[in-house]
Amino acid sequence: MVARILIVEDDADMARSLQLELKLNSYEVLVAKDGQEGISRFQENHPDLVLLDLSLPGMDGMAVCQRIREISDVPVLMMTAEEVTEHQIAEGLNTGADEFMRKPLPTIEFQARIRALLRRSKLFDQNKSQPLSYEDSYLSVDLSTRRVKVDGEEIRLTPTEFKLLATFIRHPGEVLTFQQLLEQVWGFEYTTEHHYPRIYVSHLRRKIEPESKNPTYIQNEYGVGYRFVPQEPDGDE
Repeated sequence: MVARILIVEDDADMARSLQLELKLNSYEVLVAKDGQEGISRFQENHPDLVLLDLSLPGMDGMAVCQRIREISDVPVLMMTAEEVTEHQIAEGLNTGADEFMRKPLPTIEFQARIRALLRRSKLFDQNKSQPLSYEDSYLSVDLSTRRVKVDGEEIRLTPTEFKLLATFIRHPGEVLTFQQLLEQVWGFEYTTEHHYPRIYVSHLRRKIEPESKNPTYIQNEYGVGYRFVPQEPDGDE
């Protein structure tokens, strides 16, 4: 099945270049020149992935991403002409972005990231030897339906956040190294992005932990990685 990708980019030359490159790789491509048109095309066409320029006229990329996240968990890759900082990544995560890349986008890396994001958005293969759900009195996660509840309220996670949480749940009590997380959550395309686990774990904690600065579930193994610590169903240790 051909993946449908929406490009939201006000630079006509950049949009044409991206559109051509994606079509050459057999993707179905839609283009919007500003944020409002991007939201309309998103609602009308239900793309599998969104390439979203950060600096759009009128409604900027952050605002567009936030609107998309109100109705969908489709992967969103934000594009920027500036050097991507950790602060920008954190801000983008707050609005629901999955990924950032600096323009111009290197062809090989760009295609690899697209494939990784589309792969990440799919449901995990059902492996009966691993847990398919997790539940205690505060946190409930159903991997088969991708539903997450925190203190009784359903929350929305991006595809990357969900896969990160699911990876922890499927390895309860195990220390997952930074490299293991990069390979299992992001894919081989990201094995040099050593800062990713720290940034994304920090953001995931803010969504699921009772106290993000004193985490109950995702605990540090300093200098090595993280471990997921299951809690008793009644909430006691």
